[in-house]
Amino acid sequence: MSGSTPFYQKHHRHYDRGYRSKELESAVSQYQSSSSSSYAARRSSSRASASAALSASSGHVVALHERTTPIPCSYTRLSSSYSGLEESRLSPMPKRAKPTYLAMDKENQIIGYVVPIFRGSQEYASGFSDTEEARVKESAGYMARRNLFTSGLEMERTEQTSRKVSMRESAERISLSKRIYENEEHHKRMNKDSLMHAPEFVIKPRSHTVWEKQCVRLHCTVSGWPDPRVVWYKNNVTIDPMAHPGKYKLESSYNVHSLEINRCDFDDTAQYRVSAMNSKGELSSFASIVVKRFKGEVEEALPMPRHGLISEYGITFDTHIVDGFGVSFGREGETMSLGATVIISPNLARYQPEVQWYRDDVLLQPSKWCHMHWSGDKATLTLTHLNKEDEGLYTLRITTKSKYETYSAYVFVRDADAEVEGAPGAPLDVKCQDANKDYVIVTWKQPAVDGGSSILGYFVDRCEVGTTHWSQCNDTPIKFARFPVTGLVEGRSYTFRVRAVNKSGMSRPSRVSEVVAAMDPADRARMRGTSAPWTGQIIVTEEEPAEGVVPGKPKELEVTEATKNYVVLSWKPPGERGHEGIMYYVEKCVSGTDSWQRVNTEIPVKSPRFALFDLAEGKAYSFRVRCCNSAGVGEPSEATEATTVGDKLDIPSAPGRVVPTRNTDTSVVVSWEASRDAKELVGYYIEASIVGSNKFEPCNNKPVKGTRFICHGLVTGESYVFRVKALNAAGLSECSQESEAIEVKAAIGGGIPHASPTPPYGISVLECVRDSMVLAWKQPTFIGGADITGYFVDYREVINGVPGTWHEANVKSVSDRAYRVSDLKENRKYQFQVRAANMAGVGIPSLPSGTFVCEEWTIAVPGPPHDLQVTEVRANTLVLLYKPPVYQGRDPVNGFYIDIKEADAEEEAWRGVNEKAVLTNYMKIKILKEGETYVFRVRAQNKAGVGKASEPTEPVLAETKPGTTEIVVDVDDDGVISMNFACSNLTPDSKFVWSKNYEEITDDTRITVVTSGGKSKANFNMLAEDDIGIYSCAVTHTDGACSSYTLSAEELKKLLELSHDHKFPIIPLKTELAVELQEKGRIRFWLQAEKISANGKIEYVFNDNSLSQGEKYKMNFNKDTGVIEMIMESLLPEDEGTFTFQLQDGKATNQSSLVLIGDVFKGLQKESAFMHKEWHRKQGPHFVEYLSYEVTPECCVILKCKVGNIKKETVALWYKDGREVKGDEKLTFTEGVLKLEIAQISKKDAGVYEIVLKDDRGQDTSTLNLTEQGFRDLMNEVFSNIANSSTALKIQSTDEGIRLYSFVSYYNEALQVTWHHKDSAIAFTDRIKSGVVGEQLWLQITEPTEKDKGKYAIEFHDGKSGLKRTVELSGQAFDDAYAEFQRLKAAAIAERNRARVAGGLPDVVTIQELKALNLTCNISGEPLPEVVWLKNEREIVSDGHYVMKLEAGKYASFTITTVNTADSGKYSILVKNKYGTESADFTLVVTEGKGDLGVTSYLTDADGNVIIGCKSRPTTPTERRKSVTGKKMQKRKDSVILQKPPEEKEGKKKEEKKMEDKTDALPKTTDKKKAAPAVASRVGKQETLQQPTTTADEAKPDDVPTSEKPAEKPQINKGKNDQDE
Repeated sequence: MSGSTPFYQKHHRHYDRGYRSKELESAVSQYQSSSSSSYAARRSSSRASASAALSASSGHVVALHERTTPIPCSYTRLSSSYSGLEESRLSPMPKRAKPTYLAMDKENQIIGYVVPIFRGSQEYASGFSDTEEARVKESAGYMARRNLFTSGLEMERTEQTSRKVSMRESAERISLSKRIYENEEHHKRMNKDSLMHAPEFVIKPRSHTVWEKQCVRLHCTVSGWPDPRVVWYKNNVTIDPMAHPGKYKLESSYNVHSLEINRCDFDDTAQYRVSAMNSKGELSSFASIVVKRFKGEVEEALPMPRHGLISEYGITFDTHIVDGFGVSFGREGETMSLGATVIISPNLARYQPEVQWYRDDVLLQPSKWCHMHWSGDKATLTLTHLNKEDEGLYTLRITTKSKYETYSAYVFVRDADAEVEGAPGAPLDVKCQDANKDYVIVTWKQPAVDGGSSILGYFVDRCEVGTTHWSQCNDTPIKFARFPVTGLVEGRSYTFRVRAVNKSGMSRPSRVSEVVAAMDPADRARMRGTSAPWTGQIIVTEEEPAEGVVPGKPKELEVTEATKNYVVLSWKPPGERGHEGIMYYVEKCVSGTDSWQRVNTEIPVKSPRFALFDLAEGKAYSFRVRCCNSAGVGEPSEATEATTVGDKLDIPSAPGRVVPTRNTDTSVVVSWEASRDAKELVGYYIEASIVGSNKFEPCNNKPVKGTRFICHGLVTGESYVFRVKALNAAGLSECSQESEAIEVKAAIGGGIPHASPTPPYGISVLECVRDSMVLAWKQPTFIGGADITGYFVDYREVINGVPGTWHEANVKSVSDRAYRVSDLKENRKYQFQVRAANMAGVGIPSLPSGTFVCEEWTIAVPGPPHDLQVTEVRANTLVLLYKPPVYQGRDPVNGFYIDIKEADAEEEAWRGVNEKAVLTNYMKIKILKEGETYVFRVRAQNKAGVGKASEPTEPVLAETKPGTTEIVVDVDDDGVISMNFACSNLTPDSKFVWSKNYEEITDDTRITVVTSGGKSKANFNMLAEDDIGIYSCAVTHTDGACSSYTLSAEELKKLLELSHDHKFPIIPLKTELAVELQEKGRIRFWLQAEKISANGKIEYVFNDNSLSQGEKYKMNFNKDTGVIEMIMESLLPEDEGTFTFQLQDGKATNQSSLVLIGDVFKGLQKESAFMHKEWHRKQGPHFVEYLSYEVTPECCVILKCKVGNIKKETVALWYKDGREVKGDEKLTFTEGVLKLEIAQISKKDAGVYEIVLKDDRGQDTSTLNLTEQGFRDLMNEVFSNIANSSTALKIQSTDEGIRLYSFVSYYNEALQVTWHHKDSAIAFTDRIKSGVVGEQLWLQITEPTEKDKGKYAIEFHDGKSGLKRTVELSGQAFDDAYAEFQRLKAAAIAERNRARVAGGLPDVVTIQELKALNLTCNISGEPLPEVVWLKNEREIVSDGHYVMKLEAGKYASFTITTVNTADSGKYSILVKNKYGTESADFTLVVTEGKGDLGVTSYLTDADGNVIIGCKSRPTTPTERRKSVTGKKMQKRKDSVILQKPPEEKEGKKKEEKKMEDKTDALPKTTDKKKAAPAVASRVGKQETLQQPTTTADEAKPDDVPTSEKPAEKPQINKGKNDQDE
């Protein structure tokens, strides 16, 4: 197949099927030689002048045809496959077996029709059945051979006539039935509703048989739109009329196309193909032309036929390939030719063997990259433009009917010189996968050469077929060797290439990929599918219509696979779904949000499985599914757990130990350990370096998948080290450790060939009867590198302990490891030995077995099972396979028991795995411990009991080997369900073996297996309940690579539902139909499709009526974003109903509806009208934010609003209860905000506040109701702020009791607080009171007792939850507070009752001589204090000059009858009782006498000094200063020290001692001011003296000297200090 052919052509149901069928090709290609042989036979027979034996029976004629026209077996096989169809209808003998004329390929696909050129004359001329024909051949064989060369002219004419008639009749019947059938199929498949459709052959070309030099015409009729382009091919080579003038003539008229071949010659015998292609697909049809020669014109090239059967033309060919090609090296861009001389003996001029070329066991087809030529004795393969894809093992295969010969050699292709120094090598093996309408996934392999620096990434380029313009698909380089290309145009074909880039520059582009077409996979599947042949019977059925049922919720939704590129979901269909089919909507949601988006808007989901692409890597998603049918959409399923999107494929680990082995003088065999845990391994690169150079060069430029490779091109005698790198789509692994150095030189024999296997072992007896014994044995430990082809058993008799001679038990090898040795003698003893054989030969025999007696077993229990095999070994599980015992016992076997023990344990350690017998011949054991080694055995059971145990298995280590893979079940876009298994450790002889219930699958009616490279896929042809079971896949010639998959009934349903979903696409929606309001109150209906093409169509429907573009409805479809919208200016009552958007994109459909009725519609209509009104309001000055209030932390209330669209002329007016309030200075338009502050809010501030904003454009009003509930809410917020500002409750002791208090930042009289004691509200009494002082809230407990202990709280009420402040008054806190209360109480009593001077004495008194002075002051104290008057700190005794009185116990007076200058001085009054002492001082200044100035009064200046004079006052500052007679003196003293005469000191000391004792008994004070209260104020006080006073002018200021302290003062002070402490 040409590399430029679009890939979808390869899968077309008529494309190239015949050419890929090598048997059909061989049959046609051999006709030339066959024909020549036939004519030569007739010519010889005519010269022999045979007798008239020609008049024999028709059987002779049949024999003659059979002999003279040998038919290749392959052609007969193909021809025989068609007879059943036609003969069932046409033949009068229904039981007669006829050959088929349908040409089938290996997949049972119809690829054409075969005209029975030779077979026809035999069957239709004779009329014999197959069995009759065999008898005729046998009985008349000798007569036919005897008369073979004596037939004569009459026989030739008879043969020629019968062949011609029967051939023409059969060809016409086949052509007619074929045309009828295909025409019916064409009309059934035609889509009348769609204009564009793929090409269809209304009339196909018909095969012809003509004579030489005749003309022949092939014609066909093709339909399709656009008009298909028709191309004719001969043996897959395009026919060019210009290259052969006059030979070919092509015509096309009105969809009728013809090919005319002028003057046919023998070389025109070929298969012809006509191909019709348009944008919807391609279709091909085939026809064969056979050109025959007349008698006498045949060349005598073939020898005379011999007697007896011969393999081909009576000749056995010997083929030898000589002068072969060796290991070759090339460079990218160069041309290379591989050739070999082929000697075929005997050499026949016209004989053409089948010449085939293979690369890495893949058959090569002629293309622009490789040309093949066969000259008759030399086969040549030319690689026109080398690329690294061309590297590999090339094999030439020459096939004759006798045998075939092959010759192989490796071709290495190195990178071309980089265009930029240091640039990497070109990527290779670019392929296209998962092609769809507008995207394809491009994959490639990384190059071995990175140019010296790591590859930064890759660029993918594309080119549309028919153009030469390459466009880059990605803007930034990608590191992953896989890239989805989008933006393709449906129906067009593309090729792709890839370039690598590193820091040095760009590599050369890779070889272009094969052509890929952008088309729907469903269309591709339909094009690829083949309908069954017409049977002549048409069955028409009609189902009863059923009422639709809305389906329920899907069940068991789960994420079965998650990568960074896609997530696969699977689920089970609902139980309630009606009789009709259901479809599914898949929705996704980013984790942490509630926004669900529908994703399957383009591809309808009809099976319960779906793959989601374009998910954000690293994000977590949840998914859910809805069911729908014609009745409606069901409820969504339960959402999945959050699934994080991320790629699990990592760069493989470095390969293990590298071991080089000598091979030839220029090559080394390198083997290595596979990478551990490598996923999706592509292969390995091997690098070599001469020891000491430290420069590694790649040994291969194309990855190899095995773990062994022959590195060629090495220098003989040099020592090399090797290293290996693993490769997958994620990149190259680290290099393995370098191998040991090895010198390049030839090994003995040039390598290690296959060896014969080692001997089998473990021979045992499975059954014994009188004359035979059934033996079993174990497979050899080493099979020699090739499959074991069979076993040979020998036996010998042992007589009296002496072994006899060995005898062969079987001449033909047996494949099973069990064999019945017959013809033994009863009760004799025998020994046995077994040899294994492979392609290298028969190995040495095993050791002789033990001696067994040949006697019939009569035990009731069954014999031992045999052929135990361990497979699927994992860390904790394995599967044990076994075969049932040959000897069943008296009753059939009804179960098996499996035993297990550790390998090194004693025999007593055997223990059972299963308690209940199992019926199957396999069992999965799940009780293993990783790292342990086990052995197993099996026992069979019947009704009589449990039989003897089998031989134990070899020890098995429980571990999961590196590189272990499992079977993966997948459902493709066409709904095909497949099981996939990959193995990276393949050897050239490895094969994938699929089994069901551990029995190899040989019937392909249920499963079709496709194996490519290291991957094998088992496709279910039509999954059903018959397919339930355990499926396993094992890879031969590996280290136990195998895996299994259990298909249960639940899994079957899940897969069927998923397959159904993949077949029927829908358009995925990102969002369902929604409604939103826009500016001016317009209503917007919209939804967004996940993906929809430019050809998508939208139908807008309201209440089942289609809507169109107009004044009322404005429709818009953004094809780039997939947003579909419809806008209405307003909603009217008649717009109440259901709005629906119906989407169609090709065959994918979807719809979404929105119901607007009842309250929903009215609410939307009202909101729309409001928004319309708001829009008009905002055209003038308006409120952006309406009037609201804010309470500051200082508990000020601010009314504020935000305005917009204002100008200088805009006026704002504040109103309260309809009266305009004067805005204060804070009323500004700063930042568009208006404020009105209310400080210390109270009830009088309650009311309705309104602000009017107006100018010439209009006005807007905002109102705030602060009455009743509104005012309560405001005050509650104020109270809340107050509560939050409160401090913690504190405890304070007073002289009355204990006080609890808390401060607030602001107190409002409306604030409600509640005091609690022990969680109960306190009932206030005279003893417990609460109150507020300023910002302090307090609770006073008078005379606390033990009952007052406990938890106290103050609760602030704010209309909501309130706030509590608590304090614990108990324990130490109560004790401390109570002690302090007692102390303060005592101090208060002492302070209240101590002696004190209440007031009445001035600080300074100025008086004239000869006047009388009378001063009176108040005293208090309990008990009544003693009063002593002092002058200059000496006690004054009352006499005629000084008169001292105490009246009513509280008025103390001091009188000087006649004042003289000697009376000047400092005077004091001292009062004392047992609670304390206090004094008051004044200074008396006596001046010379003056005239009487009037009434004397006391006046004080600014400093509080007393001024004595008349009513007139000083008028000047100087006079004011002179009027001041003294300064303020200390009014209170804590103690007074009196100085007594010597004779009075002793008694005075005693009194002072008593006073101190009394004082000590009082509570201690800490402040002197508390012991000496202030003297009463003197300001404004006036006294009338008995005698005239002096004037103010005569007063003289004088400083009062400070008296010395007496000796007793320190003692008194000491007592005072003790009191303070």
